[in-house]
Amino acid sequence: MAKTVETVIRELSGPTPGQIMRSKVFGHRGLMIGGLVLLFVILVAIFAPLLAPHDPYHQNLMIRMRPPVWYDKGTWEHVLGTDHLGRDYLSRLIYGSRISLAIGLIAALISGLIGTAMGIAAGYFGGKVDMVVTFLINVRLAMPVVLVALAVVALFGGSLQIVIMVLGLLLWDRFAVVMRSATLQLRSMEYVTAARAIGCSTRRIIFSEIMPNILNNLIVIVTLEMAHAILLEAILSFLGLGVQPPTPSWGLMVSEGKQMLLFEPWMITIPGVALFVLVLAINLMGDGLRDVTAPENRN
Repeated sequence: MAKTVETVIRELSGPTPGQIMRSKVFGHRGLMIGGLVLLFVILVAIFAPLLAPHDPYHQNLMIRMRPPVWYDKGTWEHVLGTDHLGRDYLSRLIYGSRISLAIGLIAALISGLIGTAMGIAAGYFGGKVDMVVTFLINVRLAMPVVLVALAVVALFGGSLQIVIMVLGLLLWDRFAVVMRSATLQLRSMEYVTAARAIGCSTRRIIFSEIMPNILNNLIVIVTLEMAHAILLEAILSFLGLGVQPPTPSWGLMVSEGKQMLLFEPWMITIPGVALFVLVLAINLMGDGLRDVTAPENRN
């Protein structure tokens, strides 16, 4: 069959930018693996009420400490066993994905808004603004995140809302440092100078000329801080100052199982592996997005 004119033109013109981007995305193994795992966890969190075989809060001391199904005394009624209060471990694991994703995403968004605004302002305006932002960054870097989070949570009490706010207000420094450095490089570029010369407003220059060119860096930092927030929540919950019982949290599940480490190691292994897989998936996806959206790879 003879080729149409449109087909010949399309073959001569080469692949479109959309086709090139799709080829890069689907050809990046780390991005695909991380994205699929993260998508799976998100779907599990969204459809937790439909997937959980039992109520994650229901206690039954008659069946406490049942082992997973691959142990001799395990049953298919409780595939991953039950905890010290007889609550179904699989159901708590499924609902715990909601807590980890919510804390990681919201904390990263809060810290991202704060740090990005500060970094762009310091990099673009310079002078006293840069001095103030740099001073605030140094102050923040001088404070250990875990110790400050422990102190604040111990002072105001542990709850999901407080943990999210504390982490969101503590993890902005990396955003500010990276955004400041990137903006310093971009503000002297020719297209920014040209936009300023033709009378473009500061707002338009920042949102139209600078923001699109630092988006690659922003994506990477968001994924890093999201994983960081999830691990910090697990640490706080493990120490008893994070999400409080009976809320299902992977860090809290590890904390509750630490007393049985020598006798029932699966109580720590199962939520620990879940945390490891989620954080690894987020980091893989972040690295993949960095590679795909890097300016040198856009053509």
